[in-house]
Amino acid sequence: MDLATVIGLFLAWGAFLGSVLMEGTHITALLNIPAAVLVIGGTMGATIFSYPLEQLKKIPLLVRKALFAEPVDMVGTVNTIINLARKARREGILVLEQETRTLENRFLSTGIQLVVDGLPPEAVRETLENEIAALQERHKAGESIFMSMGGYSPTLGVIGTVAGLVHMLSNLSDPGKMGPAIANAFIATLYGVSLANLLYLPIANKLKVRSQEEVALYTLMLEGILSIQAGDNPRVVESKIISYLPPKERTVVSTAAQQPQEALVE
Repeated sequence: MDLATVIGLFLAWGAFLGSVLMEGTHITALLNIPAAVLVIGGTMGATIFSYPLEQLKKIPLLVRKALFAEPVDMVGTVNTIINLARKARREGILVLEQETRTLENRFLSTGIQLVVDGLPPEAVRETLENEIAALQERHKAGESIFMSMGGYSPTLGVIGTVAGLVHMLSNLSDPGKMGPAIANAFIATLYGVSLANLLYLPIANKLKVRSQEEVALYTLMLEGILSIQAGDNPRVVESKIISYLPPKERTVVSTAAQQPQEALVE
């Protein structure tokens, strides 16, 4: 789990529970099993109703990706591409076929293999851009699940509150119980709004950020692959792809990828 996720979860739920305790409310006052069943169960039911089962099976994977996925290694990828460019410059494009067997990233391996197979640059670009587009669509589908849950949850909380108020108003024989009954009815709204804004929507936004990072990485790879195919000098390859890095990370690019100019010229 990355540091931002840990800090965010701790601050969000800590602030929520801390504010409740500072007001003098006992934590048990927030426990309402029927409200939890309605809000959580209703949200799950509405979500299952809204999406195909194949997409819903990916929810555990999506949660794991949102909370525990490591940041993409942009610097390492830049170094890998520059080293591939150096090898292709010195020994020819065909020698990169051996490298495709050791590359960990499937997208990069596929792109290099397309180049080795002799596809024209337009075909390589189209193939890889289609793969990036398909990746974005898959990611959007995952994000939309949690966005939907973030929409259903508060609404179901309001439904629970209305149901609780209806029950209270149907029995006004003891006015002294009205206060606790009203408070208990609003627990459902509290559950719905809290889960939406402190869990479901943050997960959706985290997935969106992960997707943007991955798309940026793949776009970097695409430009590097096409530059290698064009026979660009490794320094030119570097100048094209290093622009995708944040300024602070550009200075971290391995010096192993920076060779004297004469060593890079045929």
